[in-house]
Parts: sequence; structure tokens; C-alpha cells
Amino acid sequence: MQHYDVAIVGGGIAGLSLAYFLAPQRSVVVLERESAHGYHSTGRSAAEFTLRDNTAAVNALARVSHAFMSDPPAEFAAVPLLTRRGSLWIGEAGKEEAVESARRKAEASGAGVVALTVEEAVARAPFLDPAYVAAAYFDPDYWDIDVDALLQGYARGARRSGAEFLNGAELVHARHEDCRWRIETSTGHLSAGLLVNAGGGWADAIAQICGVAPAGIVPHRRTAITVGLPDGIDALALPEINEIDETYYFKPDAGRLLASPADETPCEPADVQPEEIDIAYAAHYLQEATTLTIGRIASSWAGMRSFSADRLPVIGPANDNPAFFWLAGQGGYGILSSPALGRLAAHLLTGIPLPPDFAREGVEPAVFSPARFG
Repeated sequence: MQHYDVAIVGGGIAGLSLAYFLAPQRSVVVLERESAHGYHSTGRSAAEFTLRDNTAAVNALARVSHAFMSDPPAEFAAVPLLTRRGSLWIGEAGKEEAVESARRKAEASGAGVVALTVEEAVARAPFLDPAYVAAAYFDPDYWDIDVDALLQGYARGARRSGAEFLNGAELVHARHEDCRWRIETSTGHLSAGLLVNAGGGWADAIAQICGVAPAGIVPHRRTAITVGLPDGIDALALPEINEIDETYYFKPDAGRLLASPADETPCEPADVQPEEIDIAYAAHYLQEATTLTIGRIASSWAGMRSFSADRLPVIGPANDNPAFFWLAGQGGYGILSSPALGRLAAHLLTGIPLPPDFAREGVEPAVFSPARFG
């Protein structure tokens, strides 16, 4: 039986970012039930990086993460992790004050946001319907994230530091005895001093397998479709487009336009598929806000985002077993905050004090601790 300091259950962005930061200090194995990393949530994310538009605690994590994302270590990735996109925030008639209030709030935070006329908004996104858009502003501080480059960079770096990866290894049983976890997977047995639950939508199920009380992590389905763009529109030059109440969003995707109804429907953890009603909503918002003719939907899919009761990540030892460590509930911001969350979890697991940038940006580990749930 192989022995490790830490076994990480889950090979998505949470598990791999932790492996990257932890492997230089501890022997690590990553257990992933699928044949590839990031299959469920990470690989289906239309991820963007923003320093705003989340809760204060998540914005603090984003600020800590920004330095890594914008200037990763040498040999981490062959391409930039971030590409500036910018976000066009729009509102229909009756939402003018909501748009202006959001713009003033962003401006007060030091953002270089720009108020736009309807004509200026349409000039930035020529398919928008000027009869629909009543107010708009532009926020330059939005970036596309190269999710695959980020995920593979974590995996390569973790391997260079000695981490091992077992794909197709579903957790079957785990018990904690004699200060170690005895772990049974679908491919064999191993042991570890600490077990990290980075199971995303399956986090509560993993806890139950390990005899640990669940943390109330609930997966939610989100849907996206893509449609073609008219000739003459350069997808690379388009901003992301967000409805001011976050009812929907559009963004370029591989030469097409991605649309999502920004749905968050509680679901069972699974290989989720889009529902027809959510596909219809995405198409409806495109028809309502743009001049595009939706003749054919090029593709559609759904992914999971998992939330705790207060919609903040759960990071730290379980209340009923300190050898079981939670790294879950990262919602729709797990990718953008992965440098901060991976480092935070690694420092908590090793007992090494956090670097000063966490305190400087206002990250308080206790905010994310499972202890907050009693």
C-alpha cells in the first residue's frame, strides 16, 4: 500500500491548485474519478477574471490571485493566462438608475469605468439592439482566463514537485484510524495522513463516505449556448456583455457568441446536461437584446457550480475530524480565485504563516472556515 502525507479527492481546479502549492512541502496524491482532470465544472466554465462584482471576501481573493494570473512563474504556461476583454454593462428601459448606480460604485472603488451613450455601446457590440439598450457603461478590468492553460500549469508544476495523479480512481471507502486515512478507490488502496475534500459538487457525498458530517454544499446547474456571429464582426474585439441585474450575459467564444441565462438551478451532482427551458431562455435573451437572427444554436452545454449556505468557499479542517480538510463550495469563482485558494489551503495544511499579501488585501481565513457553521 502506497503512503502519502496528503490525499486530495478531486482533480478539478481546486484540487490541482492545492497540489501545485502543497507538493513542494508534502507528498501528495490526487484522486480523480474521471479519466481527465477538470471534466465537470472546470472544463465547462466560461471563466472571466474580475476584481469586482463579487462579495468583498471573494474580491479580496481575486486581488491576491491577480499577480499570479497576470505574471505566472516561469514555465507555468506557454500562453498568457489572462487576456483583457472588458465588460459592457447594459440595462433596458427602467434600469437606467441601476446602471448609473453600479457605475458610480465601480468608479468609487478606483475602477476606470466609462459611461456610454446607447450609440457608443452599440459601437462596441454592433449586434446590440439600440431600441433595447437604455443605459450602459464599460468596465475595462475584465479578462478572459485560459482555463486549460491554468489547469495544466497546475498539474505540470505539481508533478515536477513530486505529486502523483490517479485518474479513474473513484473514492469507494475511507476510514480514519491510527492517525491515518485508509483509502479504498476503484483502482486500489492507499493511505494518507490528511484527506482533502476538493470534490466540487460531490463534496458532501465524499464527506459522508469518510464518515464526516456534510457541510451543506449544493451543486447548481448553469447553461450556455453558442451561436454564429454575422460576417464582419470580429469576435476578438468584442467585450463581454452583462445585463445589469445579471439576468444573462453574452461573450465571444471561439469565434462565436456565447449566451447564458445565468441560471443557478440546484441539482444532484452528475454529468449535468442543459435543460430545454434554459436553452430557450438563453436564445430568448439574445433575441430580446440583440438584432441577431437565431437560426441555429451551434452548441449547448451545462456545468455545475457549488455553493455553501452563505455562498463562500469552505476551507479548513472539518469540525468533527481535523484530519479531514474541506476545499469546496467555490461557486462560480473557483477558477479566478484558485491561486489564492490553493495557497491559502496549502498554508493552513502545513501551518506555515500566510504571506503578507493576504493580510494586505484583507483575506481573513476564518471567514472561510467550516467552524462558521457550528
